Amino acid sequence: MQKVASPSQVKKTTHNTRILVTSREREILEMISLGFSSDEIANDLFLSSETVRTHRKSLLQKLRARNTAQLIRIAFEIGALKLD
Repeated sequence: MQKVASPSQVKKTTHNTRILVTSREREILEMISLGFSSDEIANDLFLSSETVRTHRKSLLQKLRARNTAQLIRIAFEIGALKLD
């Protein structure tokens, strides 16, 4: 079993570089932040589930996030997501 770092041990990430998030990725990111599953997003956007998973993986790589929670946090930090 892998040991999980405590929040104080996790290195803070800073995002000074400009990261391009496409309009489709932003749309998917918003739906992820609202708790939609990949299958639900696919159904709502008339995409295949695999396409949504590919977009999710791309977002994780672009934003250098390790998981969905960190993805959403970073998206808010860089302004890709905003509170309404």
